[in-house]
Formats: sequence, structure tokens, C-alpha cells
Amino acid sequence: MTTLSDGVSTLAGRSALVTGASSGIGAATAQALALAGARVGLVARRADRLARVLERCRAHSPGSVSWTADLAGLDGLPGLAAAAEEALGGVDVLVACAGMPKRRRVQDLSAAEAEEVMLLNYLSPVRLALALLPGMTARGRGDLVAVGSVAARLGPPHEGAYAASKAALTAFWESMAVDLDGTGVHAHVVQPAIIDTELFSRPGDEPPLSDLSDALPPEDVAAAVLEVLETGRFERYVPAWFEEMASGKAADVEAFVAGVKEWARKRRIARSGDAG
Repeated sequence: MTTLSDGVSTLAGRSALVTGASSGIGAATAQALALAGARVGLVARRADRLARVLERCRAHSPGSVSWTADLAGLDGLPGLAAAAEEALGGVDVLVACAGMPKRRRVQDLSAAEAEEVMLLNYLSPVRLALALLPGMTARGRGDLVAVGSVAARLGPPHEGAYAASKAALTAFWESMAVDLDGTGVHAHVVQPAIIDTELFSRPGDEPPLSDLSDALPPEDVAAAVLEVLETGRFERYVPAWFEEMASGKAADVEAFVAGVKEWARKRRIARSGDAG
């Protein structure tokens, strides 16, 4: 982490609101921010898990607070933003981690399921960012971090709803980064690949086609969040080599799609063999 000359993190004394903070990437990020000296506001649905993460954050940042909320309830987000502004004395950083998959082929996906994913993964962080933005621009400083996915750039098989939501999120954040030029408010996107979280074991989803043996810990994503906050970088992949894959796809989309089709066929055959 980049630090000031006296060894103090540049995040010390700042305030951060982290969604999806009860587990996985959100919990790891909240704790990393607290360890760096930020006052952290935590938001998630599961009160019991949230309480445990809050306790760990308060060990490093006693002023940390939490709210139990369902971020899919869009009408409640302006009130949540206002409560966070008041409790934290203004929100300097938003880290939008809350999200859900819906792992299945598009021919098995209902319209309602696609809309549910888009609501939580795209509309919710956009609504929350827009609610916090006036305070940030008035103060002339702030950072809006979206935790996206490599799926936003690579369109993996059986992940149509999820990939679309993360692509929409990334596109909005790109435009926002340009629109906010000169305001002192900055937008960043962290694009994780396979991370060891509950995302890959949710009931009702297909098992992933990818091999999970190389899944990275959520702490790697938390470190990337702190990195973009310290450096001002817009986009960061986790692991970093996925940036080359995204560039390769952009250079030849036809070849990339053909390659993914072949890979998916092989993985489905292997998975059916494992099941048998």
C-alpha cells in the first residue's frame, strides 16, 4: 500500500461505505480499509455475519458502523446514503461489492432472473453512487469503486445475466470517470476473476465450468481496491494477467468467441464425465 513519508496510509482518517460487507470480497475490503485507518460503514443483509465483520473492523477503527439492508430495495438507497453521510461525517469512498450470480445457460434463464441480477449488480450500485455523489462533489473529493468481474470484458459461458450486469456497471463507471474529470471525485473498477467466495456455491445455480482449484483469496481483491484508491488507477484486474486476455479478445472477438465455444464444450464433457 502506498503510504505517506511518515508511514501513515493515505486512507487514514477517511470514511468508506462498503456494500456486501458480511462476507467474501466485501468483508475482506472492509477490514483492509479499517486496518488502513479508515472509518468504515458496512452494509449487508445478514445481520449476524455483519456484526462479526463490524467487530473485526472496530478493532482497528473504533468509529466503524453498520446497517442491515437489502440493496435490491432501490427506494431505500437514498435514505441509506443519507444515514451513512451523517454517521461517518461524509462518505469519502464507496466500494460497491454486493452482487449475485445466476449461473445457467441463457436458454434456461428466465426474464425475471435476468432482471433480478441486473437490479442488484447494476442498478443498486448506480443508485447508491448517484445518491452519494452530490456530497462528494460539494466537498471536492471522493472515490467511487465498483467491484465488477472479468466477466464484464470476457462474456463467459453460462454467465449471461451476470456478465451483462457487470458489463453495464463497467460501462457506467467508465463514463462516470470521464464526466467527473476536474471535480476531485474519481471512479475505479476492480475486475476479479475466480475468487474463493460463496459466489460459486449458491443454491440454485449451476456448478461453474471453470476449475476452482486456483481461486484466489478475497484479500487479493481487497488489496487491489486499496491500490486503485492510492494510485488513482481506473481499472485493475485480479489477477493482473487477465488484462492481457481482455486486450486479446478486443483485438479479435471472432477468434475469442470461437475459442470459448470450444473450451466450454470440452468443460461440459469433462464435467459430465466427472458426474458419471
